[in-house]
Amino acid sequence: MKRVLRVCVWIMAVFLALAVANFGMTAINQARRNETYKELEIFADALAFVEAHYVDEVPPKDLIYGALAGLLGNLDPHSQFLTPEEYEDLMADTSGHFGGIGIEITLKDHLVTVITPIEGTPAWEAGLQPNDRIVKIDDTVLRDVTLNQAVKMLRGKPGTGVTLAVWREKEAKLLTFKITRATIEIRDIKETQLLEQGVAYIKLVEFSEETPRHFDRALADLKSKGMNALILDLRNNPGGLLDKAVEVTERFVPKGEVIVSIKGRDPSQDEVFTSRSGPLYKDMPLVVLVNEGSASGSEILAGCLQDQKRAIIVGSQTFGKGSVQTVLPLRDGSALKLTTSRYYTPLGASIHEKGVTPDVIVPEVSSAEMDAPEKETTLEEIFEGVEKKTDSTALAKLYQHDQALSRAVDIIKGIKVYQQMLKPAASAGPDAAGKKASHE
Repeated sequence: MKRVLRVCVWIMAVFLALAVANFGMTAINQARRNETYKELEIFADALAFVEAHYVDEVPPKDLIYGALAGLLGNLDPHSQFLTPEEYEDLMADTSGHFGGIGIEITLKDHLVTVITPIEGTPAWEAGLQPNDRIVKIDDTVLRDVTLNQAVKMLRGKPGTGVTLAVWREKEAKLLTFKITRATIEIRDIKETQLLEQGVAYIKLVEFSEETPRHFDRALADLKSKGMNALILDLRNNPGGLLDKAVEVTERFVPKGEVIVSIKGRDPSQDEVFTSRSGPLYKDMPLVVLVNEGSASGSEILAGCLQDQKRAIIVGSQTFGKGSVQTVLPLRDGSALKLTTSRYYTPLGASIHEKGVTPDVIVPEVSSAEMDAPEKETTLEEIFEGVEKKTDSTALAKLYQHDQALSRAVDIIKGIKVYQQMLKPAASAGPDAAGKKASHE
């Protein structure tokens, strides 16, 4: 009886909190709140019955946490309830390193889905790919698990092993991956290189606190070596910090132009991010590489530069993670991770569950296909060869290994030819045009 009384007291506390929050609301919102009260009565009845009659005694907090997990879990794949321990783990993620296998995951159709493996990590080396569905971790079948539960199972002490059963589209059977965990240290810039004829290449892995500064330093270094065009590689970049993705985009967008809009349920909460400074590289030919592992901040950058006609996007359809989650701490140390808005490109296109469609589509080739029939060298090893000697043989091997990069270089060469064709006409001026006309 005392346990039922505790539940009723808890429910009354919820009612009181709602009543306080309800003070001063409009008549329409008041009606909605009244409807919520009625639904909460059903919840209170069910909770009291469970407390009084369930065969085993369950701590009230476990029941409430379970209910909250169900409440958030039924909204969308990215909204979730965080226990105090899970909230602490989430805050610890900002440290930039942890023990795990190195993948970004989400829930898609209620299945744990790989957004992308982080390059250079055990998951990447093992051959996991974007949109792989993880159906089993060690002996645990991932049926109705939360995202946090899956993350906790994947993480562990460096040096320990984990076995994944993975469903991959177009594969006849489940794939098994035995992976050894490692300390995952995330580097925002993976590769910088000057390829040929002034064409520079930067591989951006994520958008972290230091990314804009690191990006500027890489650009300045490449500029000093003769950079006159840039290929920005955002493949398998899962995003990161929104404001840092916006800062990087500002390097190429005129002052005052829209970069991304965030729109939610309440119009007063909508926000438009514009370029706050003039572009550092206004007319430099620019190609952005994307694939299905490009998500969130990567899609914001690619979508903006595409809409603003500042860059040509090359590769395959991006992931389509275009929603914004806000973490709302609760009084007992738990929290709600709630989807509160969505991203929109400058022309108003939604990224969510659609992604960015490249201007030039180059089908993604898996690592296994690129290395067939035998694994000779990795892409990073090929880049090292290009750095040591930029002869045609090394470049040819690089382009053969990476068709999207090869297409990007060809596009930039074409842009340069077009720019050269425009120069004589622009420099001739009106007098020259008049003289030419007088001779005709």
